Amino acid sequence: MFSKPTERRSIAWQLILLFTVATSFLLACGLGLFYAIVVRHAFAEDNAVLADKIAALRTDLYESGPNVFAKELKGRHAGEHTAYWIRMLDSQGRTYAETPGMDRSLPPEIFPPPQDSASMVGGLKDYRRGSKLFSLVAVNEESGSQRYTLQLAQDRSSDERLERNFAALFIIVLAGSVLGSAFIAIVVTKRGLRPLQEMTQSFGRIGPTHLKERVTPADWPRELQPLAIAFDEMLKRLDDSFTRLSQFSADLAHELRTPIANMIGEAQVALTRDRTAAEYRDTIESTVGECERLSRIVDNLLFVARVDAAREPIARKRFDARAAVQKIAAFYQTLADDHHVTISCSGDGQIYADPDLFERALGNLLDNALRFTPENGSIQILLSKRDADFEITVRDNGCGMAPEHLPRVFDRFYRADSSRGSDGAGLGLALVKSIVDLHGGSAKIESEIGQGTIVTLTFPLR
Repeated sequence: MFSKPTERRSIAWQLILLFTVATSFLLACGLGLFYAIVVRHAFAEDNAVLADKIAALRTDLYESGPNVFAKELKGRHAGEHTAYWIRMLDSQGRTYAETPGMDRSLPPEIFPPPQDSASMVGGLKDYRRGSKLFSLVAVNEESGSQRYTLQLAQDRSSDERLERNFAALFIIVLAGSVLGSAFIAIVVTKRGLRPLQEMTQSFGRIGPTHLKERVTPADWPRELQPLAIAFDEMLKRLDDSFTRLSQFSADLAHELRTPIANMIGEAQVALTRDRTAAEYRDTIESTVGECERLSRIVDNLLFVARVDAAREPIARKRFDARAAVQKIAAFYQTLADDHHVTISCSGDGQIYADPDLFERALGNLLDNALRFTPENGSIQILLSKRDADFEITVRDNGCGMAPEHLPRVFDRFYRADSSRGSDGAGLGLALVKSIVDLHGGSAKIESEIGQGTIVTLTFPLR
């Protein structure tokens, strides 16, 4: 069974959809509220007019009497358009007078029960006949000693048509607004995401040979500036890595070429004519020495590579730093005596590290210090605890280095000055830095020409 690849969602279409839905919802709520207010207000006005009409009819009946009131109702012409239909019933429920033609459309029995004078239009009833809508109400009224019932029907067909037209207009406006908001969302989204397209084009122009180019964060919108800054920083790191890799390849080729060329040259010279056994032995011993040099370079490179890939195992434990340092110093003291250099140690404490790696790092520092410390010089090893770290400082009074070399002395194959007579491969300090980094610590160097060099290694106590 092959899983179906998931389709990537478009940010632009998500923004367009969300903007359109939000706008449509707000418009629907606003227009719906407006529609409800208008319709309710129209019917409320009709009810108020109906109440006024009932009050006027009651007043006419009271002042003019039933006969005059009935005569006025009968005086209207049949078929004449009227907004109100009026019927007067006697106390027995018989029709006393009504608007001409009212009995065909609005018989008495469809009206609601009559209300007393205090209720007014409390008993309002809607009645539909064909395409017309009526509001019906009935009230009791006394004239003289007789009790009458007034039935009033108000034609609200025009209000209903207005409501339907307004609803249709509401739907048309809402549909147009949805389309308009979608169009605006598309335009705004595409315009807002245009810098991303331009940034993509800028990124596409950057290749291995153009790593020094930058996207210039100041030219982008504020929301994209962090992305541009991060990309520029990534380009800078890549540029540095490519530069260091190229330099590393050149340095490695140079370091390996020298012993190989020596071995080839000595072998070729030895083969030009017959040699004595002693001469062949010297050639072989020289070749072995060059092979051992190559082996050391390869071993150091493999170690640094494993450390960089976080594959070098660490067996950390707590041990006495003073005893470990004195053991290493005693090993190098024989070589130091040949150069009349003294090695001293001060301070003590417990360190949390891999003993073998610690010995290798400190041994490289001492070996490096002995190379550049003149006769009758001194090397000091200082041990101290600083907060949650343990520091080892190696100080010599050698020739020192210029400040411009300090940022790169921990790089592989980097040698500050080839004229200083060093026969190393430039991997000693790089190996020290890798060991300290593997422990989560740090290494720093201070040096001044003629004043010596100070290297400080920091190992976390946890």
